[in-house]
Amino acid sequence: MPAIEKLAAATRTESLWSPDDVTVIFVLGGPGAGKGTQCARLVTDYGFKHLSAGDLLREEQDRPGSEFGEMIKSYIKEGTIVPMEVTVQLLENAMQASIEKEGNAGRKMFLIDGFPRKLDQAHAFERSVVPSKFTLFYDCGEAVMEERLLNRGKTSGRADDNLESIKKRFRTFVETSMPVVDEYEKQDKVVKVSAERSADEVYKETKAKLKERGVEPIVLKFVPNQ
Repeated sequence: MPAIEKLAAATRTESLWSPDDVTVIFVLGGPGAGKGTQCARLVTDYGFKHLSAGDLLREEQDRPGSEFGEMIKSYIKEGTIVPMEVTVQLLENAMQASIEKEGNAGRKMFLIDGFPRKLDQAHAFERSVVPSKFTLFYDCGEAVMEERLLNRGKTSGRADDNLESIKKRFRTFVETSMPVVDEYEKQDKVVKVSAERSADEVYKETKAKLKERGVEPIVLKFVPNQ
């Protein structure tokens, strides 16, 4: 396995993109807070590109020939955090691919879901890739999240949707991800939304809070036939 520290993002001393050119909103919330559901709606209405750190890691672990596949599998099974250099590089690669595909006309706006999960991840991403605009935090109680995840586990097929893994994921989130939320809150870079209500109610509040931060939905213009 090649050394992780040789990855491009890990060796860069300044950010790849300026926040004036590329907009990144981190999306955090405990396991089962409903981040994915809300992100899907935001993609449709606002034109964001949605990147899930967890999905990228799961794809990488199953990619034939991946030098990190087995390592990622063992971290995910234990409910612990994959080394940040790998996650940051996977996110950068996905952003680069999206920007190249869209070209100059595309909106360079990204929702990064389930990241950063630790302060050092936040610092590494902002230092080497691009500083974030703010963090969208879906606040949800543990009992509600546990019920949602156990229900999802009946059909999801995900190895971590079982009670033992769920408990580990809750502990990991509180111990490692909440300090990220706390630090960004001190910088007035957190938009907090209560996520214990219906998806529609949560989305309504999300849109209102984004508007306060100057983030507006796409306006479609229809040109009448001549």
